[in-house]
Amino acid sequence: MTASRRRDPAAPVLLTSAPRTSTAALLNGAAARRGLETVTLTGPDTLRELAGRAVHWYGGPRTADRVAGPLRLGLLDPPDDWLTRLPRQLTLRQVELTTHAEASRRTGPFFAKPPSDKSFPPGVVACGTQLPPAAPQTPVLVSEVVSFVAEYRLFLLDGALVTATRYAVHGRLDPAPLDDDPYAPDVRAFAARLPALAPLPSAAAVDAGRLDGGGWAVVEANMPYFAHCYAADPAAVLDVVLRAAGPYARVQEGDRRFLRAQGARRNSAATRTQEPKDPRAPLRP
Repeated sequence: MTASRRRDPAAPVLLTSAPRTSTAALLNGAAARRGLETVTLTGPDTLRELAGRAVHWYGGPRTADRVAGPLRLGLLDPPDDWLTRLPRQLTLRQVELTTHAEASRRTGPFFAKPPSDKSFPPGVVACGTQLPPAAPQTPVLVSEVVSFVAEYRLFLLDGALVTATRYAVHGRLDPAPLDDDPYAPDVRAFAARLPALAPLPSAAAVDAGRLDGGGWAVVEANMPYFAHCYAADPAAVLDVVLRAAGPYARVQEGDRRFLRAQGARRNSAATRTQEPKDPRAPLRP
Protein backbone atom coordinates (compact mmCIF):
# COMPACT_ATOMS: atom_id res chain seq x y z
CA MET A 1 0.00 0.00 0.00
CA THR A 2 1.30 3.44 -0.95
CA ALA A 3 -0.10 6.07 1.35
CA SER A 4 0.33 9.60 2.56
CA ARG A 5 1.69 10.18 6.07
CA ARG A 6 -0.29 7.94 8.43
CA ARG A 7 -3.20 9.77 9.99
CA ASP A 8 -5.93 9.09 12.51
CA PRO A 9 -7.49 5.69 11.65
CA ALA A 10 -10.86 7.44 11.86
CA ALA A 11 -9.90 9.79 9.01
CA PRO A 12 -11.58 9.16 5.65
CA VAL A 13 -9.49 7.72 2.83
CA LEU A 14 -9.23 8.52 -0.87
CA LEU A 15 -8.14 5.31 -2.60
CA THR A 16 -6.85 5.55 -6.17
CA SER A 17 -5.82 2.91 -8.66
CA ALA A 18 -2.29 2.33 -9.90
CA PRO A 19 -0.74 3.63 -12.08
CA ARG A 20 -1.97 7.04 -11.03
CA THR A 21 -3.31 9.47 -13.63
CA SER A 22 -2.84 13.23 -13.66
CA THR A 23 -6.38 13.62 -12.33
CA ALA A 24 -5.68 11.18 -9.50
CA ALA A 25 -2.62 13.23 -8.55
CA LEU A 26 -4.67 16.45 -8.50
CA LEU A 27 -7.41 14.83 -6.43
CA ASN A 28 -4.88 13.37 -4.02
CA GLY A 29 -3.46 16.83 -3.46
CA ALA A 30 -6.91 18.30 -2.84
CA ALA A 31 -7.81 15.41 -0.53
CA ALA A 32 -4.60 15.71 1.51
CA ARG A 33 -5.20 19.43 2.01
CA ARG A 34 -8.65 18.56 3.31
CA GLY A 35 -7.31 16.04 5.84
CA LEU A 36 -8.08 12.79 4.01
CA GLU A 37 -5.53 10.01 3.92
CA THR A 38 -4.54 9.24 0.32
CA VAL A 39 -3.76 5.65 -0.61
CA THR A 40 -2.80 3.96 -3.88
CA LEU A 41 -4.18 0.47 -4.44
CA THR A 42 -1.29 -1.99 -4.74
CA GLY A 43 -3.00 -5.34 -4.06
CA PRO A 44 -5.11 -7.37 -1.61
CA ASP A 45 -3.07 -6.10 1.34
CA THR A 46 -4.42 -2.60 0.68
CA LEU A 47 -7.98 -3.83 1.08
CA ARG A 48 -7.17 -5.65 4.31
CA GLU A 49 -5.47 -2.60 5.77
CA LEU A 50 -8.41 -0.35 4.89
CA ALA A 51 -11.12 -2.70 6.21
CA GLY A 52 -13.58 -0.81 8.37
CA ARG A 53 -12.40 2.63 7.20
CA ALA A 54 -14.54 5.25 5.45
CA VAL A 55 -13.11 4.85 1.94
CA HIS A 56 -13.78 6.82 -1.25
CA TRP A 57 -12.65 5.62 -4.67
CA TYR A 58 -11.16 7.19 -7.80
CA GLY A 59 -10.28 4.79 -10.61
CA GLY A 60 -11.65 2.46 -13.25
CA PRO A 61 -14.97 0.62 -12.99
CA ARG A 62 -13.53 -2.89 -13.36
CA THR A 63 -11.22 -2.41 -10.40
CA ALA A 64 -14.06 -0.66 -8.58
CA ASP A 65 -16.16 -3.80 -8.97
CA ARG A 66 -13.44 -5.81 -7.24
CA VAL A 67 -12.89 -3.45 -4.32
CA ALA A 68 -16.45 -2.24 -3.70
CA GLY A 69 -17.52 -5.33 -1.73
CA PRO A 70 -14.56 -5.57 0.66
CA LEU A 71 -14.57 -1.80 1.22
CA ARG A 72 -18.37 -1.44 1.33
CA LEU A 73 -18.49 1.20 -1.38
CA GLY A 74 -21.58 2.68 -2.97
CA LEU A 75 -20.79 3.71 -6.57
CA LEU A 76 -23.16 6.06 -8.40
CA ASP A 77 -23.38 5.58 -12.19
CA PRO A 78 -25.69 6.94 -14.87
CA PRO A 79 -27.60 3.98 -16.38
CA ASP A 80 -26.49 2.70 -19.77
CA ASP A 81 -29.64 4.04 -21.45
CA TRP A 82 -29.47 7.47 -19.76
CA LEU A 83 -28.75 9.34 -22.98
CA THR A 84 -31.65 7.66 -24.79
CA ARG A 85 -34.10 8.80 -22.11
CA LEU A 86 -33.33 12.48 -22.52
CA PRO A 87 -35.73 14.78 -24.38
CA ARG A 88 -34.69 15.73 -27.89
CA GLN A 89 -34.12 19.32 -26.75
CA LEU A 90 -31.11 18.07 -24.74
CA THR A 91 -29.59 15.75 -27.35
CA LEU A 92 -30.53 17.37 -30.69
CA ARG A 93 -30.05 13.95 -32.29
CA GLN A 94 -31.51 10.45 -32.29
CA VAL A 95 -29.78 8.12 -29.80
CA GLU A 96 -30.48 4.41 -29.31
CA LEU A 97 -29.13 1.74 -26.96
CA THR A 98 -28.56 -1.58 -28.68
CA THR A 99 -26.09 -4.46 -28.67
CA HIS A 100 -22.90 -4.89 -30.63
CA ALA A 101 -24.49 -7.73 -32.57
CA GLU A 102 -27.43 -5.57 -33.64
CA ALA A 103 -25.30 -2.50 -34.35
CA SER A 104 -23.00 -4.55 -36.58
CA ARG A 105 -25.94 -5.18 -38.94
CA ARG A 106 -26.71 -1.49 -39.46
CA THR A 107 -26.13 0.34 -42.73
CA GLY A 108 -25.11 3.92 -43.34
CA PRO A 109 -22.75 6.05 -41.23
CA PHE A 110 -23.42 6.37 -37.51
CA PHE A 111 -21.60 7.18 -34.31
CA ALA A 112 -21.11 4.28 -31.87
CA LYS A 113 -19.70 3.99 -28.37
CA PRO A 114 -20.01 1.75 -25.33
CA PRO A 115 -22.09 3.56 -22.70
CA SER A 116 -19.69 3.12 -19.81
CA ASP A 117 -17.05 0.40 -19.84
CA LYS A 118 -14.77 1.61 -22.69
CA SER A 119 -14.79 -1.88 -24.21
CA PHE A 120 -14.01 -0.37 -27.63
CA PRO A 121 -13.03 3.13 -28.83
CA PRO A 122 -15.92 5.43 -29.80
CA GLY A 123 -16.16 6.85 -33.28
CA VAL A 124 -18.02 7.22 -36.56
CA VAL A 125 -18.27 4.12 -38.76
CA ALA A 126 -19.45 3.93 -42.35
CA CYS A 127 -21.54 0.84 -41.56
CA GLY A 128 -21.96 -1.73 -38.83
CA THR A 129 -19.38 -4.13 -40.23
CA GLN A 130 -16.68 -1.55 -39.40
CA LEU A 131 -17.40 -1.56 -35.68
CA PRO A 132 -14.40 -2.48 -33.51
CA PRO A 133 -14.70 -6.06 -32.24
CA ALA A 134 -16.55 -6.74 -29.00
CA ALA A 135 -18.74 -9.43 -27.45
CA PRO A 136 -22.13 -9.73 -29.21
CA GLN A 137 -24.15 -8.61 -26.18
CA THR A 138 -21.92 -5.62 -25.39
CA PRO A 139 -24.17 -2.56 -24.95
CA VAL A 140 -23.65 0.06 -27.66
CA LEU A 141 -25.03 3.58 -27.95
CA VAL A 142 -25.77 4.46 -31.58
CA SER A 143 -26.56 7.99 -32.71
CA GLU A 144 -26.74 10.27 -35.71
CA VAL A 145 -23.44 11.79 -36.77
CA VAL A 146 -23.08 15.35 -35.49
CA SER A 147 -20.14 17.73 -35.18
CA PHE A 148 -19.35 19.63 -31.98
CA VAL A 149 -17.53 22.96 -32.16
CA ALA A 150 -16.49 22.75 -28.52
CA GLU A 151 -17.08 20.23 -25.70
CA TYR A 152 -17.18 20.71 -21.94
CA ARG A 153 -17.26 18.57 -18.82
CA LEU A 154 -19.74 19.67 -16.16
CA PHE A 155 -19.38 18.49 -12.56
CA LEU A 156 -22.67 18.73 -10.69
CA LEU A 157 -23.52 18.27 -7.03
CA ASP A 158 -27.16 18.26 -5.91
CA GLY A 159 -28.09 19.62 -9.34
CA ALA A 160 -25.78 22.62 -9.13
CA LEU A 161 -22.73 23.20 -11.33
CA VAL A 162 -19.72 23.25 -8.99
CA THR A 163 -16.97 23.37 -11.65
CA ALA A 164 -16.52 22.82 -15.38
CA THR A 165 -13.83 22.66 -18.02
CA ARG A 166 -13.53 22.76 -21.76
CA TYR A 167 -11.85 19.59 -22.99
CA ALA A 168 -12.10 19.63 -26.79
CA VAL A 169 -12.42 21.99 -29.76
CA HIS A 170 -13.55 20.58 -33.13
CA GLY A 171 -12.99 17.07 -31.77
CA ARG A 172 -9.41 17.65 -30.67
CA LEU A 173 -8.25 17.70 -27.07
CA ASP A 174 -7.93 21.34 -25.95
CA PRO A 175 -8.54 21.73 -22.20
CA ALA A 176 -9.09 25.19 -20.75
CA PRO A 177 -10.72 26.64 -17.61
CA LEU A 178 -14.35 27.53 -18.23
CA ASP A 179 -13.77 31.14 -17.18
CA ASP A 180 -11.31 31.51 -20.09
CA ASP A 181 -13.77 30.21 -22.67
CA PRO A 182 -15.99 32.55 -24.75
CA TYR A 183 -18.96 30.19 -24.41
CA ALA A 184 -18.82 30.14 -20.59
CA PRO A 185 -22.23 31.89 -20.09
CA ASP A 186 -23.89 29.44 -22.49
CA VAL A 187 -22.31 26.46 -20.72
CA ARG A 188 -23.59 27.65 -17.35
CA ALA A 189 -27.06 28.29 -18.77
CA PHE A 190 -27.18 24.80 -20.28
CA ALA A 191 -26.03 23.24 -17.00
CA ALA A 192 -28.84 25.05 -15.18
CA ARG A 193 -31.39 23.34 -17.47
CA LEU A 194 -30.17 19.80 -16.78
CA PRO A 195 -31.65 19.03 -13.32
CA ALA A 196 -35.24 19.60 -14.44
CA LEU A 197 -34.92 17.57 -17.67
CA ALA A 198 -32.30 14.89 -17.00
CA PRO A 199 -32.51 12.29 -14.19
CA LEU A 200 -29.10 12.27 -12.52
CA PRO A 201 -27.56 11.07 -9.28
CA SER A 202 -26.74 13.81 -6.78
CA ALA A 203 -23.09 13.67 -7.91
CA ALA A 204 -22.63 13.67 -11.68
CA ALA A 205 -20.19 14.44 -14.49
CA VAL A 206 -21.90 15.33 -17.76
CA ASP A 207 -20.28 16.23 -21.09
CA ALA A 208 -22.04 18.82 -23.24
CA GLY A 209 -21.14 20.78 -26.33
CA ARG A 210 -22.04 23.36 -28.92
CA LEU A 211 -23.00 21.87 -32.27
CA ASP A 212 -21.49 23.04 -35.52
CA GLY A 213 -24.90 24.25 -36.69
CA GLY A 214 -25.66 26.00 -33.40
CA GLY A 215 -27.46 24.78 -30.32
CA TRP A 216 -26.27 22.98 -27.21
CA ALA A 217 -26.53 19.25 -26.57
CA VAL A 218 -25.52 16.59 -24.09
CA VAL A 219 -22.61 14.47 -25.31
CA GLU A 220 -22.77 11.82 -22.58
CA ALA A 221 -22.80 11.22 -18.83
CA ASN A 222 -19.70 9.84 -17.11
CA MET A 223 -18.78 7.95 -13.97
CA PRO A 224 -17.52 10.83 -11.78
CA TYR A 225 -15.02 8.51 -10.12
CA PHE A 226 -13.41 7.77 -13.50
CA ALA A 227 -13.71 11.18 -15.18
CA HIS A 228 -10.70 13.34 -15.99
CA CYS A 229 -10.95 16.81 -14.48
CA TYR A 230 -8.88 18.49 -17.26
CA ALA A 231 -8.84 22.20 -16.29
CA ALA A 232 -11.65 22.05 -13.72
CA ASP A 233 -11.07 22.97 -10.07
CA PRO A 234 -9.72 19.77 -8.43
CA ALA A 235 -11.18 20.68 -5.02
CA ALA A 236 -14.68 20.96 -6.52
CA VAL A 237 -14.20 17.78 -8.56
CA LEU A 238 -13.19 16.04 -5.34
CA ASP A 239 -16.52 17.02 -3.77
CA VAL A 240 -18.32 15.23 -6.61
CA VAL A 241 -16.07 12.16 -6.46
CA LEU A 242 -16.45 11.78 -2.69
CA ARG A 243 -20.25 11.69 -3.06
CA ALA A 244 -20.21 9.44 -6.15
CA ALA A 245 -17.91 6.77 -4.72
CA GLY A 246 -17.97 6.53 -0.95
CA PRO A 247 -19.33 4.45 1.91
CA TYR A 248 -22.43 2.48 0.95
CA ALA A 249 -24.10 3.35 4.25
CA ARG A 250 -24.01 7.05 3.34
CA VAL A 251 -25.76 6.74 -0.04
CA GLN A 252 -28.78 9.02 -0.10
CA GLU A 253 -32.19 7.48 -0.66
CA GLY A 254 -32.68 9.33 -3.94
CA ASP A 255 -29.38 7.95 -5.25
CA ARG A 256 -30.08 4.29 -4.61
CA ARG A 257 -31.50 3.75 -8.10
CA PHE A 258 -28.15 4.88 -9.52
CA LEU A 259 -26.04 2.41 -7.52
CA ARG A 260 -23.71 0.38 -9.68
CA ALA A 261 -24.48 -3.34 -9.71
CA GLN A 262 -21.33 -5.03 -8.45
CA GLY A 263 -19.33 -7.63 -10.28
CA ALA A 264 -21.71 -7.82 -13.23
CA ARG A 265 -21.80 -6.18 -16.64
CA ARG A 266 -24.80 -3.94 -17.05
CA ASN A 267 -26.24 -5.28 -20.28
CA SER A 268 -29.36 -3.13 -20.21
CA ALA A 269 -31.37 -0.69 -18.17
CA ALA A 270 -33.24 -3.67 -16.74
CA THR A 271 -30.43 -4.22 -14.26
CA ARG A 272 -31.30 -0.89 -12.70
CA THR A 273 -34.86 -1.93 -11.93
CA GLN A 274 -33.58 -4.36 -9.32
CA GLU A 275 -32.27 -3.36 -5.91
CA PRO A 276 -28.46 -3.33 -6.02
CA LYS A 277 -26.72 -6.00 -4.01
CA ASP A 278 -25.62 -4.84 -0.57
CA PRO A 279 -21.80 -4.61 -0.76
CA ARG A 280 -21.50 -6.01 2.74
CA ALA A 281 -22.26 -9.41 1.24
CA PRO A 282 -19.09 -11.28 0.22
CA LEU A 283 -18.01 -11.11 -3.41
CA ARG A 284 -18.05 -14.35 -5.35
CA PRO A 285 -15.19 -15.17 -7.72
